[in-house]
Amino acid sequence: MTTTQPDDFHPTTDAVLRTEELTREFGDFVALDRVNLDVRDGEFRSVIGPNGAGKTTLFNCITGALAPTSGRVRFRGEDVTRMAPHERVRQGMGRSFQISTVFGGLTVRENVRLAAQSVAESEGKIPFHRSLFSPTDRFEEVESRTDEVLSEIGLADRSDEHARALAHGDRRRLELGLVLATDPDLVMLDEPTAGMGNEETQRTIDLINDVLAERTLLLVEHDIDLVMNVSDSVTVLNRGQVLTTGSPEAVAADDEVQQAYLGGVRE
Repeated sequence: MTTTQPDDFHPTTDAVLRTEELTREFGDFVALDRVNLDVRDGEFRSVIGPNGAGKTTLFNCITGALAPTSGRVRFRGEDVTRMAPHERVRQGMGRSFQISTVFGGLTVRENVRLAAQSVAESEGKIPFHRSLFSPTDRFEEVESRTDEVLSEIGLADRSDEHARALAHGDRRRLELGLVLATDPDLVMLDEPTAGMGNEETQRTIDLINDVLAERTLLLVEHDIDLVMNVSDSVTVLNRGQVLTTGSPEAVAADDEVQQAYLGGVRE
């Protein structure tokens, strides 16, 4: 197997995100094996691979949900390997999860406003004592950002509904809104179309193309058609290692990818 690992890894100078020899072990099982990944500013990178390839483990190590056994994560040149997840959010990393994580008991607006408020507080735009004792609707900047995000994700007309009342596709859109409300430099999406039908999937693709076109994206996705249609480049993981990275066309034509992930069947 040819892997894009230390000997043939050529890091770029304009990488927003970089992993260096990133390894995660669970006992004797190696979930990630010396993964090197560079994501450039403004790039739309997708990560694909068969079940158990290490995709979500990679995301968890990048965002701080898991500590790597060895290796490093750099964001805009800074080593963030030991930073807590909330500290990485403050640095500009935003992530959605494979399972929806919205607050069902809050309204759509309240969900987005909390995310926007958390960043305003961390940046000192809302003094701590005010955030504790003042109504959040008095914070003009937070309210403005909340309205902007609700419009972007197409849920402005449902802002007063409880999140639990939303259909699955709209809950996923709301989750993306929570990420956008933090105004991240890097948006990481973990299977944003999971559980969706064709119509909902297309709406999500349109949303990604319309709202996230100017941002740097890292996407884990099982829908190969989506990946091939929206990505600038694709990284293929297999058994915790990078099998290859390249354009969607090059990856789709790669014999090892066909064997490891696509069943050896060419279209």
